[in-house]
Amino acid sequence: VEISEVQLVYNSSHFKSLATGGNVSQALALVGEKACYQSISSYGGQIFYLGTKSVYVMVLRSWRERVDHLLKQDCLPEALALAWSFHEGKAKAVVGLSGDASKRKAVVADRMVEILFHYADRALKKCPEQGKIQVMEQHFQDTVPVIVDYCLLLQRKDLLFSQMYDKLSENSVAKGVFLECLEPYILSDKLVGLTPQVMKDLIVHFQDKKLMENLEALIVHMDITSLDIQQMVLMCWENRLYDAMIYVYNRGMNEFIRPMEKLFRVIAPPLNAGKTLTDEQVVMGNKLLVYISCCLAGRAYPLGDIPEDLVPLVKNQVFEFLIRLHSAEASPDEEIYPYVRTLLHFDTREFLNVLALTFEDFKNDKQAVEYQQRIVDILLKVMVENSDFTPSQVGCLFTFLARQLAKPDNTLFVNRTLFDQVLEFLCSPDDDSRHSERQQVLLELLQAGGIVQFEESRLVHMAEKAEFYQICEFMYEREHRYDKIIDCYLRDPLREEEVFNYIHNILSLPGHTAEEKQAVWQKAMDHIEELVSLKPCKAAELVAIHFAEQIGTVIKKIQNQILLFKFLRRLLDPREGIHINQESLQITPSITEQFIELLCQFNPTQVIETLQVLECYRLEETIQITQKYQLHEVTAYLLEKKGDIHGAFLIMLERLQSKVQEITREDENTKKDPSLKDVEDTVAETIALCQRNSHNLSQQQREALWFPLLEAMMAPQKLSSSAVPHPYSEALKSLTMQVLNSMATFISLPSILQRILQDPVYGKGKLGEIQGLILGMLDTFNYEQTLLETTTSLLNQDLHWSLCNLRASVTRGLNPKQDYCSVCLQQYKRRQEMADEIIVFSCGHLYHAFCLQNKECTIEIEGRTRWTCYKCSSSNKVGKLSENSSEIKKGRITPSQ
Repeated sequence: VEISEVQLVYNSSHFKSLATGGNVSQALALVGEKACYQSISSYGGQIFYLGTKSVYVMVLRSWRERVDHLLKQDCLPEALALAWSFHEGKAKAVVGLSGDASKRKAVVADRMVEILFHYADRALKKCPEQGKIQVMEQHFQDTVPVIVDYCLLLQRKDLLFSQMYDKLSENSVAKGVFLECLEPYILSDKLVGLTPQVMKDLIVHFQDKKLMENLEALIVHMDITSLDIQQMVLMCWENRLYDAMIYVYNRGMNEFIRPMEKLFRVIAPPLNAGKTLTDEQVVMGNKLLVYISCCLAGRAYPLGDIPEDLVPLVKNQVFEFLIRLHSAEASPDEEIYPYVRTLLHFDTREFLNVLALTFEDFKNDKQAVEYQQRIVDILLKVMVENSDFTPSQVGCLFTFLARQLAKPDNTLFVNRTLFDQVLEFLCSPDDDSRHSERQQVLLELLQAGGIVQFEESRLVHMAEKAEFYQICEFMYEREHRYDKIIDCYLRDPLREEEVFNYIHNILSLPGHTAEEKQAVWQKAMDHIEELVSLKPCKAAELVAIHFAEQIGTVIKKIQNQILLFKFLRRLLDPREGIHINQESLQITPSITEQFIELLCQFNPTQVIETLQVLECYRLEETIQITQKYQLHEVTAYLLEKKGDIHGAFLIMLERLQSKVQEITREDENTKKDPSLKDVEDTVAETIALCQRNSHNLSQQQREALWFPLLEAMMAPQKLSSSAVPHPYSEALKSLTMQVLNSMATFISLPSILQRILQDPVYGKGKLGEIQGLILGMLDTFNYEQTLLETTTSLLNQDLHWSLCNLRASVTRGLNPKQDYCSVCLQQYKRRQEMADEIIVFSCGHLYHAFCLQNKECTIEIEGRTRWTCYKCSSSNKVGKLSENSSEIKKGRITPSQ
């Protein structure tokens, strides 16, 4: 409560720092604003406050007055909350409540009931009479839940469902909100035992609001024994509330078979006719399976438990129902055991899972054991003697049986010939449909323990015949015949690529004997060509890891040349991205050369690029291979690598001449075509060859390269007629200029001109034909001469500017900051009588040479004395020293820099 108006009297002024002139800490001054001492006193339930003008008395109200105070302010929810805190004993400073706890609770509860009635009346009176229905609903949603909550907290269901319900029922909206408020309490089982009238109204209300899912969830939590059971069943069935219908039958009439009959009547006809079920029928079938499972396990559906005295009876009734020979309203053409047949058709696997769980619970029940054998016989009779079940369904049955028979405490008996019939059925070679499904079913059957029911040799024979390679693998693995499993992988198109990982694991992982690993190694070696054809990359990795010492043998086994090429490329070419340690492989030069020969056959355009990354091949033998397949560029590359530059050049020159002859003989059009592109590429490659090697050749050797190249480019132009120019003459001139520009770097210009003029053709006055070439050379010379002159001029200007700046800095005078020595602090003029030298630095500090020398600020470099400023160097040890040197003269100030 805010009591600032009281103006409490402070005990002392020291807290406010008045006595010390305000010279206290801020924290103490703040305390002085808030602290009061001996200004407040309590006595007899009263508190006295001493103010500056008056004494104030405050008294605590009684609990009833505190509640009434909130009621006067129309704060009814707050009043109920405060009263509930009194009821629970959690309120503070409670006055007026006496007696023991139960008596106090009774007194407060009576007062809360009065408030609740007042609250209900107020809610009804203040309801908006006009406007949207949503406004009225919101009004009652703010008030009615409060009434329901406190009635249930006070455990006054009698009040809630009689007087309070009758009062709120005067308004239909309030009644609806009231009924909806009960939902969370019913679902959490905090509210049981509704009156018949409230239950009936509740069901009708949720039906009218189309809240059928909510209604179903409520019904399975309610005690419906006081309602009309038949009407409830009819309502649930019409609205597809199957959980609620089963609950009503079970709890209302202790009837557990009728719900199953009703559901079977819906799903059985379409299943028996081979039709597809609707979504609604699938839902009914799933609920039926869960319901049967609950009944056989002693659990109530959909929640809770069946009463213990009814559990044996319910289990027997359900078993008797399932194994009935015919249904109650059977037609003449109905097949035997309709219920088991229907469930098997609906979901074989889930129905058998239900039975498996039931069998687990019936271990010590003699009658249940009899039921187990009986139902197993029925399952076999229904499924084995009929052809309308799929291999997967039949396999599920025998997998289920294999699991039951494999148990140590098994009491079931199944004729072994039935398993042989199933094996014949699944491995039937006449039926190619559902191959994967039949194989998977048989595999699950064997893994479940069914292998003990078969003769293993016959099983393997039939599996091989049916191409069930996974079954063969399963059997071979039991016998540790791992080499045979490789055949299974290679024959299975769905898993053939997994063979590489399998071989690697067997040869790498521990747990296998040396004999087993050797058998697998030999089998892989025998099938190496097949492995390469399957995945060359994986095969190369496998060989590199496990067959590194037998590379030659592996190559001999691969007869197909294309496969061998793919294999060697993955094995030897590091660009293929295979993680192989090349050092561990025993690769001989002959193997690499064999790969190069295959590369020349199947991918000649990649030979040079591959040779650049390959190792371990002999140049002479490789050159013979490339010459055999007339790969001139590759031969030139190898000769250049060998060091025979002239031989490489001759090959490229011959190739260039043949290309030029091809285009000079053509006379079709003037457009560029692939043949001209070949000439341009060949010229570029030949120029590159000459440029790469000219630096290491003598002048004579250079001329032996460049002049034949120039002659090869100029020869066609000599033959062409000036009157009728060749279509490619301009292109050839451009290429010739390219050769001239390139060779000018290595051959002097006079030598080039002299060589051209010595040509007999041009020596007889035909210089006009090469006028363009000569003019182009002169233009190039003029351009390069101009470029040299410009560059030299720029360099000279930069040098002149640098020297001018250096001279200016050397001749600039120095201005000292003070007229005394920075060490001895004496004026330098007074020491001149001693013929001492004076040193001035560019930083402005001045010293006597004697003083500076005593401070060890001199450095001898190349016979010259260099000085450092004492002050600057001592104040900035890690910085750059201010070094200045000077020519020292006695009796004068010597500038230094």
